[in-house]
Amino acid sequence: MSKKPSYPFLLFLSISLALFFQPTNAGSLVVYWGQNNGDGHLINTCNSGLFQIVNIAFLSTFGSGRPPQLNLAGHCVPNNCQNLRNSIKNCQNKGIKVMLSIGGEYRNTYSLSSQNDAIQLADYIWNNFLGGNSNSRPFGDAILDGVDFDIEGGSKLHYATLARKLHDHYNSDSRKKFYLTAAPMCPFQDNILQRALSTGLFDYVWVQFYNNPICNFETNNPTKFKNSWNRWINSIPAKNFFVGLPASRSASQNGFVPSSDLINQLLPIVRSPKYGGVMLWDRFHDVTSKYSSKIKGSV
Repeated sequence: MSKKPSYPFLLFLSISLALFFQPTNAGSLVVYWGQNNGDGHLINTCNSGLFQIVNIAFLSTFGSGRPPQLNLAGHCVPNNCQNLRNSIKNCQNKGIKVMLSIGGEYRNTYSLSSQNDAIQLADYIWNNFLGGNSNSRPFGDAILDGVDFDIEGGSKLHYATLARKLHDHYNSDSRKKFYLTAAPMCPFQDNILQRALSTGLFDYVWVQFYNNPICNFETNNPTKFKNSWNRWINSIPAKNFFVGLPASRSASQNGFVPSSDLINQLLPIVRSPKYGGVMLWDRFHDVTSKYSSKIKGSV
């Protein structure tokens, strides 16, 4: 006669099986920082332990004869943000990637007039924010981890050239890995960034599922969101895709997803080998809503 397994063994087995079959929460949290003084200090954002990637927003003026210029909404004087130098380095020492986001909602302040214009901008960004050299680096000797394309207006021309030239610069420097990321609108496929994304050079794509009712997530009708998400991950050659969401109801005109709905309904839809996590707009709204804290353990 076989011996009955002991109670402690059965308890151990049940716990082990439960842990084995529990879905992994391997996603990352990304946040935009810099468009409101209420963001708080950059280093506090990194010290929160909530985020793996922080996008400094924005390099909002460039191209077509315009001198490139930062707009960090009072965090520092444009193009002289030496006060952020140590914060950037401290964030990176914690393993957090710090990106430069270009564009934003300042739609009349940027565009690229030619391929040469795109190449010149890539050279400027490389020399002033990344691995190159310049006497006028806004963040001093802090070397950012890459460039985020948040292009929301203006001409769609020459952003593919910009991506290729930046990638050429990346390949010229073996000291560290540099990244290309993008934040297209959820209607597939983004009219402005279509050509750039088709280059296959982008590491991460955080699709903005807000301010676009035709593809926002809705609790009672998730089909349009699901269809859009699947088109993005199956059509664009990028390493990982993130769900971009507002961090509070006041952060966008529409598209806010309550944390419980995100955890229980949205995340099961998007989990796949290409799922990367959740992007939030933005840290200012997140500070008030504490949205990232509510979802961190489930992303």
